[in-house]
Amino acid sequence: MGEVTGTLFGFGSFLLGTIVPFLFVLTIVVFVHEMGHYLVGRWCGIGVKAFSIGFGPELAGFTDRRGTRWKLSAIPLGGYVKFVGDVGATSSPDADAIEKLSPEERRVAFHLQPVWKRAATVFAGPFFNFILTAVVFSVMFALFGRYVADPVVAEVQPGSPAAVAGIHPGDRFVSINGISVETFGDVQRIVSGRAGDPLTFVLERDGRQVSVTATPKLTEQKDALDNPVKIGVIGVINNQELGQPRVVEYGPVEAVGAGIEETMSAIARTGQFLKRFVEGREDRCQLGGPVKIADMAGKAASRGFEWLIQLAALLSVGIGILNLLPIPPLDGGHLLFYGIEAVLRRPVSEQVAEAVYRAGMLMVLIFMGFVFWNDLFGC
Repeated sequence: MGEVTGTLFGFGSFLLGTIVPFLFVLTIVVFVHEMGHYLVGRWCGIGVKAFSIGFGPELAGFTDRRGTRWKLSAIPLGGYVKFVGDVGATSSPDADAIEKLSPEERRVAFHLQPVWKRAATVFAGPFFNFILTAVVFSVMFALFGRYVADPVVAEVQPGSPAAVAGIHPGDRFVSINGISVETFGDVQRIVSGRAGDPLTFVLERDGRQVSVTATPKLTEQKDALDNPVKIGVIGVINNQELGQPRVVEYGPVEAVGAGIEETMSAIARTGQFLKRFVEGREDRCQLGGPVKIADMAGKAASRGFEWLIQLAALLSVGIGILNLLPIPPLDGGHLLFYGIEAVLRRPVSEQVAEAVYRAGMLMVLIFMGFVFWNDLFGC
């Protein structure tokens, strides 16, 4: 009896501590993404048949006065907006169904709209993901400020790339590869994603500027949620590790500016990681799927609601960028077709579109299988 009770309590703890935070984070990100498609589609005069959080059988829902079915579906790993004329949940045209549409339906059918309206509607999903991230960061900065440390070297680890390059305690970072830095966090963000790349550091030393070149080495560390991550380091320690960082407080306008800046930085870092990953220069274990996200959501929730919201913001950036990859059936694949259509003044032929779509779907399925394997067995 005791073992059964322990199992039940253990499952309950896992459900509340991991699954619920995971579904909370994922639902926010998916809802915002799909709401972007929906709002811009409606603004463009496109009819919407369904708005779903999740895939598969409907669990609950209602139909609004415009005829849109709002529903919660059984498989909570995504969502979709189905426009008038779509054959399924991926905004693929159904030629036979379009032919059977009434004149009124044809006026609001997605695939019969001008290319700019279709492109705007598709792009809105990832764009709203970026807006979500900027809003979260802006609110966090406005409420709590930001902990920062000056970009001054307190200690150089012996034998490290920094020591080899000639960086000394007391040096102040001015720029890295031409990018100005204001805080030690700026230095970490630039260096962490550039393992193996020679970087030019401009330092202020004794009132003058000196330039050195150092190549970050890949090192395994713990992130803020105690997850093992492999990042580039040059081997310098800042006062942030030796003492307390200072707090920068923001007014509402400054917080929005800082939130947008932080979002752009997150987009750049994510894009850089994906580029290096494709080149084979990043550890595949850094790429995770639902299992890893659920684990991170549980850890974030245990530290407080603000940690969970920040995780949602970072996940939103990743979802936005992944959806912009030029691979059907992702949003970027549709945008690629619309770009070709705009140049050629005619849609891509159905045969070509179908062949590319099938190839893209295969790539997406392989990628999904890869991250699931990574989650369960790979690392």
